[in-house]
Order: sequence, then structure tokens, then C-alpha cells
Amino acid sequence: MQYQNVIQMQPIRHNILNRNIEYNTIKQQFLKSIKYNKNQTKYTNTIPPIFLFIFLKKKQRKMGGFFTKLFDGWGKKEKRILMVGLDAAGKTTILYKLKLGEVVTTIPTIGFNVEQVDYKNISFTVWDVGGQDKIRPLWRHYYQNTEGLIFVVDSNDTDRLEAARDELHKMLNEDELRNAVVLVFANKQDLPNALSTSEMTEQLGLHQLRSRQWYIQAACATTGDGLYEGLDWLSGVLKGK
Repeated sequence: MQYQNVIQMQPIRHNILNRNIEYNTIKQQFLKSIKYNKNQTKYTNTIPPIFLFIFLKKKQRKMGGFFTKLFDGWGKKEKRILMVGLDAAGKTTILYKLKLGEVVTTIPTIGFNVEQVDYKNISFTVWDVGGQDKIRPLWRHYYQNTEGLIFVVDSNDTDRLEAARDELHKMLNEDELRNAVVLVFANKQDLPNALSTSEMTEQLGLHQLRSRQWYIQAACATTGDGLYEGLDWLSGVLKGK
């Protein structure tokens, strides 16, 4: 399709040929034209003249910085993330806290939930799979093409930490997950008897994962504490992959 506001852009094209035009003026005009185009819900495959100007002037530090900031966030990378853990660990609450920014009423997940979460130039497709003991053998059907594993643990449920540890290490021995990075959410840190991340690290045997990138983050799904810090780490390690 043709660019819908070419007429709007004509004054810009004439002005930018004047070497004395101010950078801020160009920026304001450009953003105004982008806003206009967005409001008209029109899209284009044609490069408007201002783009050509930016390319020609990108040797200038100021314009180069503007160009970088302007397009930061375009062209998101898609990453497949598998989120598992024992039942009642808080997986679904975390998923929808990240997706919707609010706490939703959940019931035990019998199958799976899948949502897309956009964060820091990465689009995470997050598969939240039920954690009941009879469902856990089905986890392996979701391993293929998984780039990141989020393992959610109830920090307050000390009676089942051994079971959580066994399930985690069993998964990581699977060939399909050999290259997956691991983010552990030590969830429910708001509860009085919750173990610290150092205690959880010991209980889960994370130091044994010497040939794999892993990180443990204290979290509270209901308040959102720690969730984005965990995504910060995950997006950072996956950005280069």
C-alpha cells in the first residue's frame, strides 16, 4: 500500500534539505506524522522521505541516538517458554499477573494455558502446564523447541520440596531441554515460613546445574514482586540466542 500521508510529509521533505533546520523540529514533525498515520490506521511499505533523511544524517550522534530510541521495540524476537512446577505452586497466577497485570481467580490446571507476554523487545509464548502428579508425565510433550524453562516452586511448602527437586532434575536430563535456560521462581515469599532463595537453591540442588544457565528469583505472584526481575534475567540471556 502507498503511504497515506505523503501530502503531509511534503513540507518535511523540503525542510530537511535545509542544513540549518533544528533537530527537535524534525523530531516533532516526524512524530506528528507517525501519530497521524496511526490514527488513520493506515500502513505502508513505502519509505517516507524522513526515513531517508535519518539514514543520510545518521553519522550525527544526535540523530543516530534518536533513530535507535525511536525504533527500539520494533521487530520483537519470539521465544517459547515452558512454565511448570508442582500443583498449587502459583504458575497460573504468575502467568496472568504478567499478562493482565492483575490477580485472577484460578482453579487447578488440568491441561494447559498458553499466553503471549511481551517484555523488553521479546515476545514470550508461555505454556503453563498443570502440575498434578498424574499430569506431570505429559510435560515431556511440551519440551520441543523450548528455549526457556520457568520452574515455579512454593517456598512455603517444605514438605514437597524434594518432589519439586526430583521433577526439575528429571526434566533437565531430557535431551530436548539440553539448551534451555532455567528460571526458578521461589514463589509465595509473602508467607511467614517461606524459605529464602539461598535455602531454596540448596534444597533444589541448583548448584549441580554446572553446564546450564540458571537463576532463582524470590517472587510473590499475588503482588507481582520479583516477577519482572525474573523476566529481566530471562530476556537478557535469551536476547543473544
